[in-house]
Amino acid sequence: MLFQHVAIEAVSYELAPHRITSEWLEDQLGETMARLSVPRGRLEALSGIRERRFWDQGALPSSGATSAARKALEKAEVAPAQVGIVINTSVCQDYLEPSTAVFVHRNLGLSPRCVNYDVRNACLGFLNGMYIAALMIEMGEIQHALIVDGEGAQDAVMSTVKRLQSPETTVEQFRDNFATLTLGSGAAAMVLSHTDVSRSGHRLNGVVSLAATEHSQLCVGMPDYMKTDAHALLVAGVKLAAETWQLAQEQIPNWSDANIACYATHQVGSRHTAAVSEAMGVTPEKLYLNFPLLGNIGPAALPISLAQAEEAGRINRGEQVGLLGIGSGLNCSMMSVTW
Repeated sequence: MLFQHVAIEAVSYELAPHRITSEWLEDQLGETMARLSVPRGRLEALSGIRERRFWDQGALPSSGATSAARKALEKAEVAPAQVGIVINTSVCQDYLEPSTAVFVHRNLGLSPRCVNYDVRNACLGFLNGMYIAALMIEMGEIQHALIVDGEGAQDAVMSTVKRLQSPETTVEQFRDNFATLTLGSGAAAMVLSHTDVSRSGHRLNGVVSLAATEHSQLCVGMPDYMKTDAHALLVAGVKLAAETWQLAQEQIPNWSDANIACYATHQVGSRHTAAVSEAMGVTPEKLYLNFPLLGNIGPAALPISLAQAEEAGRINRGEQVGLLGIGSGLNCSMMSVTW
């Protein structure tokens, strides 16, 4: 799908306040790791993650999403009354129902005519939300859209730590729960606008997506538990990313590593990042990476990476940016932006 009239007006984020190191998590699992002969330092060595963030106890996903949204709206100079749709894309939810989007809508004082709902698709959710909102803008139904995401990993991580502290934990159980220990917390928000009213000039060019749902059981999560076949997920994910890259080359104008100045991606860890970049043939130095200090923040990782890349001066006006997302299921999307 190609777009002619959609711009990224602003992207902002909110980082959780508490830094939790991989060393500290291993301290909590010391007895289990010693009994299973798992060397100390393995968590950081395999993932490349030194620390991740946690919110205050009891913080709701909608709270972080609301804070990030306020920053994005202020940056875009878009009033709450002008927003035509708000889409929440977080894996984490305030409640089973109603949607988390309704609380963000209420907190921001958005118009009663502003459509609001959740879109959940594992770590790909934010890109899916952008795509849906971009379609509405392209069709002229709305002028401004707000995409939000708030992720809180503390409950899942600490529940996993408690479970793995059991003297009955096996090597297989430790391995299946390992990926949960890499999760982090954060929130992000983005304002998309019609180019007729945009001041940023950051044009959204197009998007492609592919699915490989035969791998839907490789990573299965609950609020306090996530089981992952990390090796099989890596192999299948790399293959799907390479196929999606090829599709992007066929359907999105100027999509090539030579033409793309910077990549903002969903970030799992060092092994995944290296394998995916090699399979796609991209220049590793063009990837803006923050997982060593933030961990895997789910769908919030991509917009946070984009915002931080802008802050760091890694993106200049007129340059092409590649947004690369993949989520459990498996699903993969790639989106082109001219900054």
